[in-house]
Formats: sequence, C-alpha cells, structure tokens
Amino acid sequence: MIYLKTKQLPVLLALLGMLLTGCSDELDQPELNNNFAGGTDFSKTDDMIFSLIGVYQSVADRGWEQPLVVSTRGDDVNAAGDQQGLKNQDRYVYDNSFFGSRTLWETYYDDIIGAHTGMEQIERYMEFADEEGKALGEQYIAEAKVLRAILLFQLSQVYGAVFIPESSNLNDFANVTSVPSKDEVMQHISDQMDEAILFLLDMRPNERTDLPGGVTKYTALHIKALANQELKDYQAVADATGQIISSGKFSLFPDFYELFKTPGKLSNESLYEFQYSDFGVGTGDRVSHQYDPYGPNGWTPTVTGASAGWGFFEPSMKYVKFMLDRGEKERLETSVLFTQNGIDSIINTTSYTAATLPSFVSPTTRDGDILRDNARHIFSSGKHYLPSNQLIPGRTAYGSNKNYIVYRYAETLLMYAEALLQGASNSAMSADQAVNLVRERAGLMPVSGVTLDQLVDEKYAELAMEWGKRFFDMVRLGRYEELSYEGRTFTADKAFVRYHQDQIDEFPILGEISN
Repeated sequence: MIYLKTKQLPVLLALLGMLLTGCSDELDQPELNNNFAGGTDFSKTDDMIFSLIGVYQSVADRGWEQPLVVSTRGDDVNAAGDQQGLKNQDRYVYDNSFFGSRTLWETYYDDIIGAHTGMEQIERYMEFADEEGKALGEQYIAEAKVLRAILLFQLSQVYGAVFIPESSNLNDFANVTSVPSKDEVMQHISDQMDEAILFLLDMRPNERTDLPGGVTKYTALHIKALANQELKDYQAVADATGQIISSGKFSLFPDFYELFKTPGKLSNESLYEFQYSDFGVGTGDRVSHQYDPYGPNGWTPTVTGASAGWGFFEPSMKYVKFMLDRGEKERLETSVLFTQNGIDSIINTTSYTAATLPSFVSPTTRDGDILRDNARHIFSSGKHYLPSNQLIPGRTAYGSNKNYIVYRYAETLLMYAEALLQGASNSAMSADQAVNLVRERAGLMPVSGVTLDQLVDEKYAELAMEWGKRFFDMVRLGRYEELSYEGRTFTADKAFVRYHQDQIDEFPILGEISN
C-alpha cells in the first residue's frame, strides 16, 4: 500500500500526545478543547481518550480556505471577492500555484497522519489495559478511522488519485512509485468503514454522553454509502443507507431554517458535524471556524457591532431561479441571503416583478439583519449564516459559536432513494417515501413514482452550498450540461483540481497523472 511523506508536517505530529485542557462536559461544545503534549505515560489507560480527542480536534480545525476549495464548483455556487485562484477553480481553470489547493493537500494529510498517530498511541495504551479498556481502545481506533475517512474522501473528490497513508511512519514515503486511483481510494474507504462499524456505538451522535456529537456506527455507514455512490455501487449504497433508515434513530429537524443555526446544533438529523463553541460566555476562550468568507461583505446587523464577512462564496443566479420556479420557500429562504442588487437582477432577467416575488426575497432576513449592496456579490449563503441575534452577547465574529454540518440524514434519505432508482433494492422504505420525507419538511407536496430527474432536482434543492455535493453528483452522473452555465464550459477532464506545484516537486509522480 502507498504511504505519504509531507515535508511540512509539524514536529508535534511525531509526538501527538493529546491532553484535554477543558472538561468533557464542554464537548457539546466541542471535543476540540485540548492541547497536544509529549511525554505520555501509556500505563495511565484512563488517559486513552485524550489521544482520540486530539484527532477530533485536528480534523475539525480547518482553515477558512479548505472547505471553499472542496465546495466552490458547481451550478449552486459561484466564487466571489478577490481570491482569483478560487474564482479560476470555479470556472474549471485550475491554477497549480493557488495557495488554497496547497493548504488543502498539506493540512488534510497532516491531519490524516495525525489520526494514524492517535491510533498508534491508543494501541500502546491497550498494551496496559484490561479487557474493558481494550474494547474501549478498539472503539476509539474505529472512531479515528472514520475521522480520517472524512478527510481522505474529500481529498479524493477534489484531486482524484491521492495517496492512502496506512501509518504515521513518514520514512515509508521516500520512493513512492504509484498513486491509488479515485476508485481505489473509495474502495479503501468503504473497506475501512466495514472494519470500523464492528466497534462503533449503535446510537446517534447526539446520544453519546462520553463525547457528545462524536462519530458512531451510523456516521461510518453514511461515509460507506458516499464512497460506494462514487463507485456507482448502488446496491452497497442502498444497504448502508437502509441500515441508517431502519434503525429508526434519525429524523429530520422540523425547522429547515434553524437547522443550520444554533437550535439545530447536534439535532437528531446530524450524522456528524464539526463542533465549535464560545462556551456560553461573551469573552475569553472560544473554539471556532472562520466563517467570514461566507458572510455578506456589507450588512446592517440587528445586533450592533456584529461583524460582516468577506463575500467569497455566492449562491448562483441559476440556483435562485431554479428554486423560485419550484415554488420553494423554506429551503430558498434558508439557503440564500439577498441584496437589493440581487433582487433587481432577478427582476431584470426573469418574468418576476417586485410584486410577484415572494416576500422573503428581501435584503432583510427573518432575523432582521439587512444585507447592503456591495461590489463583491449579490447573494450570500444562508446555510453558513448565523443571525446576529443568535450571537452570544459580547461575541462579534461572523458565525461565532456556529457548528459546521458535515453529514445529515436528509442526504441519507436522498442517497437511498437514488440508489433504488439506479436499480438497487431495499425494504427500509420506498424511494417515494424517502423523497417525500424531505419534501414534506420543505413544505412541498408529495410526489408519486419519483423519477431520477426529480431525485436529482431534489438533491439540488436540499443540498446546495454543502461541501460541493451538487458538483460531485453532476460529475458522477455525467450531467455536464448542468455545469456548463453562465459562461462556463465543463468537460470530463475538468473533474479534478490540479495538484499544486509544491506537491509535484515533492512527489514527481503526481506530475505524470492525468486524472
């Protein structure tokens, strides 16, 4: 198997003793409240959990640019602002000197190697543990495998062929001679999830009391379904998603608008989310993601002093028109924030008038924040928006205290329905039932005899602006015409971002690959 060497790996990953500085009751509020430390005494088996917590920390500690590199292609979203490399990528012009592509590769692999270090540390604790401790160690290793899989899956979606690290031993990468294909990576992830599922807890993430929101058996099943969807093994998709559905443990959060805000944190819909927290206080330590790229570049917030954003991530006009034509309210109001310029653009390019547009198409959000016209964008992402009145008093950073949803049950249902429509079989429910659960939450009428085209539209409406899911669906299904819009032309050779020149210099074999 292929291993990876990365020159930029920090020294701390060679040690990666993880030590929690906060109490576990703050893990609702995330697992992330900890530091790395060396000099670990592995005979103190009660400390084994700290090695796992360190993996949770590193996986969720994403730089602002990394989710954007994963997400900013497809006809649901456009790159905006002054990040030319991101704007080029959005138009399928891949710049192998774009810093975002470099940091995505480097930091994801740093954290994948860190996950292996954590697993190896847990194995060392298990040498001193009793039978109960050994069983707990197996569970923790399985959790680390799932966290590792999240990053490896996204890397392969972005780049196609990527390395598959199998340990933390960096000396094994000196003479890399081959790179696993995307299909090989996806099969590896599927196999890893089969291994992990045997040891993971049979509960929702929000049912865990040791690490609230931590991964469980169902997180692994969801990732297995995603990997097999990329492989077009739709029976495997139906089998994995069918287990999640048949468990009866998950349900859709009733309020789509609040799902992506504070009330939706760790809901019964969540299969996994990156957790961030202000720990309930207006000053002092906080664990956060930098949501500024998604925020409006100018606004008048309900709460005076709440910061605006950078305006790098803009829902597309194509998506807005698609949703208006479907008569969407809940999902469009949730997914898109409007400036007056955006509203004027809708009126100037469609048959809608100021009188016929729905009332929620307004520069003023439901929570009273007002988007101002600016030079960078005409729409902003509502799924990455935390209303200023949900900020903890004293906090002003855009999106402070907001979690970042990674996987949710609505996607499980839609993957399941698609698998059935692609020829798979399962008795958990029908494709109509799965789709109609999602439509009912959105306030839409049920459908009967759902078709693949209708299913694809449903995924577009439900999952837009979430981790590039629309783009990857259209590539997988060969619906390239959907990605050729607003002056863009997509062809099959544009499916994968180019490796950064730094990676090619380090691993010349990458320069020989034509994804």
